[in-house]
Amino acid sequence: MIRWGLLSTASINSSVLEGIAETDEAEVVAVASRDSQRADAYARANGIPKAYGSYEALLGDPGVEAVYISLPNALHVEWTLRALEAGKHVLCEKPFSRRPPEVERAFELADSNGLVLSEAFMWRHHPQTKTLARLVDEGAVGRLRVVRAAFGFQLAATRGPGDTRFSSELDGGSLMDVGCYCVNAIRLFAGEPKRVMGEQALGESGVDVCFAATLRCADDVLGQFDCGFVVSDRAALEVVGEEGALAVGDPWHVRSPGIELRGEDRTRTETISVEPANSYRLEIEDLCAAIAGDGPPLLARDDALGQARAIDALYGSAAEARPVDLPATEGSLS
Repeated sequence: MIRWGLLSTASINSSVLEGIAETDEAEVVAVASRDSQRADAYARANGIPKAYGSYEALLGDPGVEAVYISLPNALHVEWTLRALEAGKHVLCEKPFSRRPPEVERAFELADSNGLVLSEAFMWRHHPQTKTLARLVDEGAVGRLRVVRAAFGFQLAATRGPGDTRFSSELDGGSLMDVGCYCVNAIRLFAGEPKRVMGEQALGESGVDVCFAATLRCADDVLGQFDCGFVVSDRAALEVVGEEGALAVGDPWHVRSPGIELRGEDRTRTETISVEPANSYRLEIEDLCAAIAGDGPPLLARDDALGQARAIDALYGSAAEARPVDLPATEGSLS
């Protein structure tokens, strides 16, 4: 059983705690906040044995083997590096970084210290995602042509205007928060983008509150997505080929799994059932297995680096109002 520490008391922690409660492979032994009273209260409320009033103190605990980092985006790399320097394995909440050199530096440190580092895209661990990838690989839709994705919601209405995701200083923005899922899906099915074109709408705080883009990948496969903080709740993923399409109505949270296969002429429709599963439990178990030496984590250096390169290019394209070419990389991630 791997002993975990939580670096912050962010709301996303509740989902991770629920996942860990379902597995025998991990336990949470400590939590840290910059406020000791907050850490104490959080530990009591969640049955966590130890609470620390600083992140440094938790990293100094020899009883903590791995940490989950759910800090604001701009702090991800800094505290990942500190955790790795302290000898801890790291699961860092997405998005790890929008800056490729930072990703390279972190994974080089992890490798040199013999530690496991992974970016937390929980949706990738769910059987629904794996089933979708298998169907595409088996030719269920024929030659792949288009991948469409969407993810958006009303952030101010759900979290308030002071949410850190509205902060440019903390690397907020809809592309970083929810658009990164869409980018991840396009990369999974179509491979790394060769060229991107992005458009953004900025909010009062200076971050993108809506972002839309087209990504050109190998073999002329096109990826299209939109995301936002000022739109009605929406989540969708469609993989379109020359002989049909696969559609998923709940691709990211996967609370209601299921895949619809549509035939070329739309007269044939098949619903493919997927058993429910806790994505967070599967994510944690994947890391625990990698820590135990059972193989690399599902999401390692190449995936995190591909994410950072794509997001960096998309922001560059939106800022300069022009397409941005990316260096050639290999194949699909499925």
